[in-house]
Amino acid sequence: MNTAEMTAKIAQGNGFIAALDQSGGSTPKALTGYGVEAGSWGSDDEMFALIHQMRARIITSSVFTGDKVIGAILFERTMDGLVDSKAAPQALIERGVVPFLKIDKGLEDEANGVQLLKPIPGLDSLLARARGLGVFGTKERSVVHRADADGIDAVVAQQMAVARQVLDAGLMPILEPEVNIKSPERAAADVLLRDSLLAALDAMPGDAKVMLKLSIPAEACQFDALVEHPRVLRVVALSGGFARPEACTELAKNRGMIASFSRALLADLRHGMSDAEFDAVLGSAIDEIHAASIQKVAA
Repeated sequence: MNTAEMTAKIAQGNGFIAALDQSGGSTPKALTGYGVEAGSWGSDDEMFALIHQMRARIITSSVFTGDKVIGAILFERTMDGLVDSKAAPQALIERGVVPFLKIDKGLEDEANGVQLLKPIPGLDSLLARARGLGVFGTKERSVVHRADADGIDAVVAQQMAVARQVLDAGLMPILEPEVNIKSPERAAADVLLRDSLLAALDAMPGDAKVMLKLSIPAEACQFDALVEHPRVLRVVALSGGFARPEACTELAKNRGMIASFSRALLADLRHGMSDAEFDAVLGSAIDEIHAASIQKVAA
């Protein structure tokens, strides 16, 4: 796939984006959930080797193809690794899956009800390297905990600034200002975030597009205006801590939004499964998430 073909697939594809981007802080939990005991690694390098094996097993599974999985988000170490003797982004492309890269380096402490991105040193060189490996786009995550207008505006401004840097590098940015689904102010935060994003999108110069990765809103179809905005290529949803059945039920109520799930996709996979068992469990999860992404129901 060339860039135009990847753009068309992400814009129009009937599928979802797999999030395979657990980073240093979340990797131990991901491995434990996969059935790898904490004492199984003695260093960060060994830990990342184990998580890479898990991701490579997913990517090379017979059920992980571009028919239902139109994109996948990678951690930097995964991007730099090999999958089936190929660079990971190329392995994805050969399966019809568009590769993205997580570029954020974690979150600042909470202030004004939000957590901004930490600085991303060396971002220009990382973007150039990613593009050289065939990566199509990027993703960076901030978190909104409260319905604080100033804090949410700061998140959006920072996300848009990073997006402009990504666009200048020739890549497609996914802005991920996640609203904490456990927040007592979740519904109000959804509205403030929607309005702040709409204002920022309206003010974008030129004609470039961005993508949005958002928590499933507390009120169904709250993000319709973002889905329909001419500067948005696609809106994808994170599971945000919902178990897969609930995440899929809620996602199906939101037209135009497709999944970009991590835990909800991988939760039932185990290291000790046979290949047949692994493929069956992964295939069932893919089918369920795919259906919620393309078969919408009345709220």
